[in-house]
Formats: sequence, C-alpha cells, structure tokens
Amino acid sequence: MEYGTIEREIYVEASPEIVFEVVSSPEHLKQWWPDDARYDPTPGSTGEIVFGDCDAGGTVVPFTVVDAQPPRMFAFRWTHPADQVAAEGNSLLVTFALTPSGSGTLLRMTETGFREMGWEAALLEQQYQDHVSGWDFYLARLAPYIATLELRP
Repeated sequence: MEYGTIEREIYVEASPEIVFEVVSSPEHLKQWWPDDARYDPTPGSTGEIVFGDCDAGGTVVPFTVVDAQPPRMFAFRWTHPADQVAAEGNSLLVTFALTPSGSGTLLRMTETGFREMGWEAALLEQQYQDHVSGWDFYLARLAPYIATLELRP
C-alpha cells in the first residue's frame, strides 16, 4: 500500500458558502471534528485543535491555516511539532475542496504528506490507518451537523 494520500468525497445538502464556513471556522469545526479548536481561519494563522479534555490527557495538535478561498477551498497543515513552523516533511496537509452540485455541495477532502514525515514503515502504516478511520468517522458527522444549521431560523 502507498500510504500517501487519503481522499474522501461527500455530498452535503447545503450551499458551498455554508459548507465552507463549517469546515473553516473553529466554532463550527469543533461541532463535528475536534473537541476544541483555537485559530483564526486566515492563511498563515496558527493555533491548535484539541481531541479530548486538555486537563485529562487530551491531545493538543498544532494547526496552521495554509489557504482559504471562500467558498471553494480551505487548507491547513497539522500534526507538526509545536515548536516548528508547519511545512512539508513535518506536517500533514488537509484540503477541503468545495464544488456546487445540484442544490448542494460536493466536498472533497484530501490529506497528504504521510510518506514525507520520515516515519518508519510500521508507524507510517499505523498513522495512515488511524487517519483513514478518523476521517471516515468525522466526515460522516459533517452533513448531519450542517442539517441542524439549516433548521435554525
């Protein structure tokens, strides 16, 4: 297996503007993916996302916004060491590409950079598989969360 790129496509019954907001803003992100998110959704901004409770052994993950082109694309790097600037070779790149489709949006998520991390084979496979199962779980939560937004006045 290559362990190079994870790609997922999902259809969301909402406009690209709404989907962009939900995949880019920390307030929305933490409703379907991490437990907390602290960053400014503008290119070059740095911050963190948190899985679990920080005070109870949760995982804090550095997060750097790479690109934001509302309502078409949002990209970030993550998993780099907190004391380093995110770059190819020390972080993974996630891109959400949004395309209007019918009355909704086709969201294409791509995560790359696994092989460039320099991990030995077993760790590379384990990290890749962890991310595959993670994205499968979390992306499935995106459309139902957006549906709750559509119901609000």
